Amino acid sequence: GNPHSSIFDSQYTRVIDGTLVKILSWYDNEWGFSNRVIDLINKIS
Repeated sequence: GNPHSSIFDSQYTRVIDGTLVKILSWYDNEWGFSNRVIDLINKIS
């Protein structure tokens, strides 16, 4: 799997009316969280 918390999807990101930016990002709470916990453990150990 992909170890990132979120994957930015540039094809679906849009600027609407010149003032609003709509950003699409795919994420998996459990997998991303697990990888961040591992990062934290490695940092503090």
